[in-house]
Amino acid sequence: MIYYITHLILSMMSAIGFGIIFNAPRKALLHCGVVGMAGWFVYIVMIDSGIDVVQAAFSGAFIVAIIGHIMAKRYRTPIIVFIVAGIIPLVPGGTAYDSMRHVASNDYSNAIPLAMKAFIIASAIAMGLVFAEVLVQLVLKITKRLRTR
Repeated sequence: MIYYITHLILSMMSAIGFGIIFNAPRKALLHCGVVGMAGWFVYIVMIDSGIDVVQAAFSGAFIVAIIGHIMAKRYRTPIIVFIVAGIIPLVPGGTAYDSMRHVASNDYSNAIPLAMKAFIIASAIAMGLVFAEVLVQLVLKITKRLRTR
């Protein structure tokens, strides 16, 4: 239990920190932290359940985008404020760093699999954001049609 609480607090702090770096409005910083925390929580629970890291990253990014849309609508703030800060905990920075460290050491046989893993995880994050955007646009289109009837 303390494991998850620690993860939630740290992911929230990292999302808020990057919200500050990216000049998010002060009133939105706590919400940025909640978005990042939610995405990370989905990710870490899936990882702990034995689900592949790529699927977990996709799901975490999907949740970040969905909650980002909700927060953007609710607080009348551009969605990019919430999504950029929210995906930061999911970014595979450690894996990319390890890959570049191996490249700097001329250890290409270990660098290539790490670089590929970082690329695939980053692609899964992008796909999660795109799929959520498509879903939200589809729901908005359907609800608009239902209202006009």
